[in-house]
This record gives sequence, structure tokens and C-alpha cells, in this order.
Amino acid sequence: MKLTGAQILMEVLKEEGVKTIFGFPGGAVIDIYDELAKTDIHHVLVRHEQGAVHAADGYARASGGVGVVLVTSGPGATNTVTGIASAYMDSIPIVIFTGQVPTQLIGNDAFQEVDIVGITRPCTKHNYLVRDTKDLARVVKEAFYIAQSGRPGPVLIDIPKNVAATKVDYKPIKKIKLKSYRIRTKNKNSFDSFLNGIGCIPWHRSFVAWNDGHAWHVQGKHVNRSL
Repeated sequence: MKLTGAQILMEVLKEEGVKTIFGFPGGAVIDIYDELAKTDIHHVLVRHEQGAVHAADGYARASGGVGVVLVTSGPGATNTVTGIASAYMDSIPIVIFTGQVPTQLIGNDAFQEVDIVGITRPCTKHNYLVRDTKDLARVVKEAFYIAQSGRPGPVLIDIPKNVAATKVDYKPIKKIKLKSYRIRTKNKNSFDSFLNGIGCIPWHRSFVAWNDGHAWHVQGKHVNRSL
């Protein structure tokens, strides 16, 4: 089955259970928005790309899932950096899709071209520049896996305009294998040790603790996963 990159992206998003996307349209992602309008995925139109990332951050915290952002190239992409840095510092799983100029124009100072992969390298868990439509499904699957596993964090995918428009054969990817990405096995005794340590805390103290990738609200000897 031949699909465009934009159609493949929608298929993978549905496979990942995405129900809401926060974004702001632009020329570099117009093909993606055309396909998004044909799906049941709810799009939240923001007034600024930074707001889209902060909204996706909050959505991920509240839902326990992955926040998803879709913005255009150039200033649309650079406007996301503050929100991405915030999610990175707080270990929040979000996936950011940014538009990019066609692959043949990358590196030629094209209109609204910016090296968003280079800019966000210090504040993302991982990021990608997709140069071939055949790699898009795999990259999106990997991004969702990386964003949620281990210590969560933001993953950015830069999609050139011609990659979104090109048609290729599409086969759903069932399982992701990353040779260079290993998740440490959780210590079964880590949470028990955490609970035992609470006995040393005065009953009237209240605080938030981080354990096994989750925030826990502690009030005396009462523990609630609140964040």
C-alpha cells in the first residue's frame, strides 16, 4: 500500500493511540495538516508554538500519556525551544514534529530554514531529521518509545516538506528494536527502600519525591502518586 509521508504519520499516530495534538500550521507542514483534518485526532490550535509545547507538557502530566506537538519550520520550530527545555528538565514525555524545507534545500539558507535538530540537541532526549520517507514510520515509532521509556523526556522529529509529500510502500511496524538504547532493569527493592525511608520523616512534613520515573506526594506516612 503506497502512502505519502503525511498519511504514514497519521497511521502511526493512530497506532500509538494519539487522540490530541497541539499545534500551529504553516507552509512546511501543510500536507500533514491536510491529512490530520481527515482523522479523528483532535487538534488544539494555539496562538504561539511555545504555548503548544507547554500545553502538550500539561496534557502528558495529566493523562499519563505522551503529549504531541506539530509546528512549521523556521520560527515555528525555534519558538518551541523553551517548552522543550522545560519538558526535558522535568522529564515529561512529549513528541514534537517540526516542518523543514525540502531535503535538497537543507544547508542552503532557504526561506524559513533552521537547524532545529542542532538547536534542540542539548534539551531533548533524542531528535531526528528524516531524510527518506521510507524511514518515517520507524522513526516515529522509535520516538514514542524513547519518549516514554526509562527516564521520560521530549523527542523531536524534523520532517522536510518533500518527505511528507512523497509516496512509498507502507507496512506497519510491530516492534521496535534499538541496539544502542537499553533500559536498565528496575530494582524491585527500590520502592520498598523508598517507603521504609518515609518512617524517618516527621509526620507533619509534606513533600514531593521522585522515584522510578514518577512523582509521589508524601504527607507523613501517606504516599500518593499525584504527578
